[in-house]
Amino acid sequence: VVHTALQEDVDAIGISILSGAHMTVFPKIIQLMKDLELDDVLLTGGGIIPDKDQKVLNEMGVGKLFPPGTHTKEIADYIRQWAAQYRNF
Repeated sequence: VVHTALQEDVDAIGISILSGAHMTVFPKIIQLMKDLELDDVLLTGGGIIPDKDQKVLNEMGVGKLFPPGTHTKEIADYIRQWAAQYRNF
């Protein structure tokens, strides 16, 4: 995912995790993003992620995390606002 994000010059990477592996997957993605200097790409996502884990992930650099059932418009609006603020359009 991270290599494709670099190749396609994306504004955001969104990860959906329902398996409970969020504390493994997100840190690996963060490290790959750092290795590839993708500091200007939003990493966001959602799934069944406890509040305490969300806080830790946010502190690591993950953006807003959305619970199951979040409307697509809310997620798209968040990404649009983030990109307008941080991607210098």
